[in-house]
Amino acid sequence: MPRQDTPGPARPGPSPTAVCVGESMAVLLPDRPGPLEAVENFRLSVGGAESNVAGALTALGVPTAWISRVGDDGFGRRLLAEVAARGVDVSAVAVDPHRPTGLYLKEVGGATGHHHDLGPGRSRLHYHRRGSAAAALSPAMLADPAAVRLLSGARLLHLSGITAALSDDCLALLRALLADRRPGRTVSFDLNWRPALWHDRDPAVLPPLLDAADLLLIGADEAEAAFGTGEPAALRRRFASPATLVVKDAARLVTALERDGTAVSEPALAVEVVEATGAGDAFAAGYLAGTVRGLDQRRRLRLGHLSAACALTAHGDQAELPPAAVVAALLDASPADWAATRVSVEGITGPAVPPDRSRDTRRARAQ
Repeated sequence: MPRQDTPGPARPGPSPTAVCVGESMAVLLPDRPGPLEAVENFRLSVGGAESNVAGALTALGVPTAWISRVGDDGFGRRLLAEVAARGVDVSAVAVDPHRPTGLYLKEVGGATGHHHDLGPGRSRLHYHRRGSAAAALSPAMLADPAAVRLLSGARLLHLSGITAALSDDCLALLRALLADRRPGRTVSFDLNWRPALWHDRDPAVLPPLLDAADLLLIGADEAEAAFGTGEPAALRRRFASPATLVVKDAARLVTALERDGTAVSEPALAVEVVEATGAGDAFAAGYLAGTVRGLDQRRRLRLGHLSAACALTAHGDQAELPPAAVVAALLDASPADWAATRVSVEGITGPAVPPDRSRDTRRARAQ
């Protein structure tokens, strides 16, 4: 008997500018460092690359929808409620009455002396997502009227390599979406290399997916692990079709390479890191928001860096940017003033930040 899926909560309004497709999961965060067997309590949260990008895009003023599947369970309801609370359109999220919402647990290393302690500064994610509702995403989604409405009006479609690893049906959906080329729509693809997801699947399916996108986002370290090189020029030769390839070199430098050989590099901001979770998704959202707005390449990279910096100085996956006047000043800053900018939990300081706005940056970061 086929599953009787039901749509997620409706959110009326015009079609959003951007659509993100992919799995999100419930997350259990430990109340203390140490191995899982020594943890007494966990805090429930939600996480997922594509919904993180959707939430950050919405916060950046780009109306965005997230399309996925969740289980008809408490985790699924919590996930839908939190993503919708960020202003994201979840009207095309299907609720599966038979498959569960995916779940992962975070293990944080410490100095407990326990034999299985990962050690200070180290962490590990434990996934329980096999057979999840999102693993049943398939090309059948493209016949759903709610999804059709969202996709038909989107100027930006964002995908990631995580989806390709979940199931054959998910892989088929990505191939169908990438094959559906539409005038006026940019398809972005973030590699999001997750080695644990590929243990029993063939990662050779990834390069054709990446090469079919208009805009490709890759971390240099993950490209080294997946393809044997993280060097921007070598990656540009390997993935020749996308109009733009963005290579993120951790906390140092990001380079955007156009198909015609033009390259623009921009250094990352100096950041007092609170938690690294979600920084890559925040960078993607900032860069994509700049793309939608028609900013030049350097300002797109800077908006990505600024969005990532704000995420790095906040707990959790989402963070707010400072007021528009501060953002504009930083995007227009000279290279020297950009390099002198510092981002911390207290706010943003530097010669490009208007003196009368320094308090505003602290207030925005505290919200």
